[in-house]
Amino acid sequence: AFTAMRARGARVTDLVIVVVAADDGVMPQTIEAIDHAKAAQVRIIVAINKIDLPTSDPERIKRELSERGVLLEDWGGNVSCAEMSAKTGAGVDKLLELVMLEAELLELKADPVRLARGTIVESQLDKGRGPVATVLVQSGTLRVGDPFVTGVHGGRVRALFSENMTRLKEAGPSVPVQVLGLSGVPQAGDSFAVIASEREAREITQRRQQLKREQDFRHSRVVTLGDLQYQIQQGKIKELNVVVKGDVDGSVEAINQELGGITHEEVRIAIIHSSVGPVSESDVLLASASNAVIVAFGVSIDSSVRELAVQSGVDIRQYSIIYEVIEELRSALSGLLSPEVEERVIGSLQVREVFSSSRAGTIAGCFVQTGKITRNHRIRVMRAGESLFQGDVASLRRFKDD
Repeated sequence: AFTAMRARGARVTDLVIVVVAADDGVMPQTIEAIDHAKAAQVRIIVAINKIDLPTSDPERIKRELSERGVLLEDWGGNVSCAEMSAKTGAGVDKLLELVMLEAELLELKADPVRLARGTIVESQLDKGRGPVATVLVQSGTLRVGDPFVTGVHGGRVRALFSENMTRLKEAGPSVPVQVLGLSGVPQAGDSFAVIASEREAREITQRRQQLKREQDFRHSRVVTLGDLQYQIQQGKIKELNVVVKGDVDGSVEAINQELGGITHEEVRIAIIHSSVGPVSESDVLLASASNAVIVAFGVSIDSSVRELAVQSGVDIRQYSIIYEVIEELRSALSGLLSPEVEERVIGSLQVREVFSSSRAGTIAGCFVQTGKITRNHRIRVMRAGESLFQGDVASLRRFKDD
C-alpha cells in the first residue's frame, strides 16, 4: 500500500534511515524500502530499534541485512548502524551523530538566494482552502506571492503554512511547507519551481498540459525490451533495472546469477528487487518508479495487476524456461530481439461444470464473468495460479445453439 510513497521518499531525500525492530527481524516492507533507496542511489543508515526488549537480537538483524546486500560497518561494509531504543532514548544520540557525519561527508548544501525549487510530498483538495500541496523546499527560498509551476498546474503562492499550521512569510531549503494558490491538485512527486513571472508560469503550464494530452493519447511506455536497443543508441539508458519474480527460490536465485553474468559495453543490468510469488501491484509500482522491466518466471499475473502495468507503462515479461530469460535479455541488449507477441486478456470465465462426451471429449460448462469469448480465441485454464491447459476454442455452444 505504501510502495509509491516509499519510492517518492527515496527520490527526494538525501539520506535514508531504515528502522528495523530488533525483535521482529527484516520484514518485507524493510526490504522494499532498501530496494527503493538503492534504486535512488541514496546513502542508508540502519537504526536497530527496540534493543531494550529481552527478545531483541541485533546480530540476527545484521546477518539478515547482509543476506540482502546491506553490509554494516561492523561486518566490514560501509553502511552505518545505530542500536537504539525509541522508548528509553538509548542510542538516539549515536543515531543523530551518524546523520550529522553522513551529511558532512556528502557535503549537503543549498543556495537560499536563488528562485525556490522543491518537490510535492502530498496534495489534497480542501473544501475551504481549495487545492493544497505540501512542498519540500530543496533550494532557494519560497515566499508568499511567488509565481510557480508544478506538474501541469501553476499559480501564485497565496499563503504558506508550517507543519503546526502557523502562517509563514517564507520557507528556505529543507523546510516542508503547505502551499495555497494552486490552479489544480498536483501529483505527489511532481517538481515545484518558482518562475520569474506569472505570465511565463502560465505559458509553461499550458505547454505541459498539451504535452500530457499527447502522451496520454499515445500511452507511451517507460522502457521495454523491444525498444531497448533504440534507447541505448540514443544514449537515454545506461542501466537496465530489472524486477525478478519466480515460482520457487531456486529459480529466482538462478535467474539473478545468470543476469549478473550478462555483460554489455554501454548498459549494466541491475536487479533492484527479487522475490518468490506472483507479480503484485507493489512490484508494478516499484518497476514504474525505478524505470524497470519485470521478469516473471513460472508465476501468474492477476488481471488487475496487468491493468495497472498497462496504465503505468511497465513491461512484464513471462517465461517458463530460464534459458529464454537470459537469451531474450541478451538479444534485447544487442538489438536482435524477435518481434514482441503481446498477450491481451479480453475476457474471463469461471468453469461451473465439467462434462464428458465420447465424440467431443471433455467439455467445460462456463459462466462469462468479464469481457467476451469467440470461437477463434485462445484460452488458458488456470487453477490456484497454475496453468492447466492452453489452446484454441474448438467449439462454442449455448444450450443447442452453435
